[in-house]
Amino acid sequence: MIGIEGAIETPHTLPGCVAAALEPDNLTLIRTTTIEGGVRAEIDGTRLRSIIASVDDYLMNLAIAEDVCTAASKSRQSKTESSGVESGSNGLKTDNNREK
Repeated sequence: MIGIEGAIETPHTLPGCVAAALEPDNLTLIRTTTIEGGVRAEIDGTRLRSIIASVDDYLMNLAIAEDVCTAASKSRQSKTESSGVESGSNGLKTDNNREK
């Protein structure tokens, strides 16, 4: 039996978000991890048709994950700008307009 393997690396502004959104797809043929500035999907299997179908599904899910992460980031950014509350480096909200 012939083994087929490969990798797809794509750049993303929010690679952690994209990889987390794709985590449910980490099954036997495709595994997604974060890399510096993007995500990497490693693919391996023995049946070409299954790999092609899995890569096709992965690419559609990747596009959706990128769109959702970008929209969520813009939504959070617009809410913090309008409320005067910013995210701290740990992800917790801090109110910079409060007296100290």
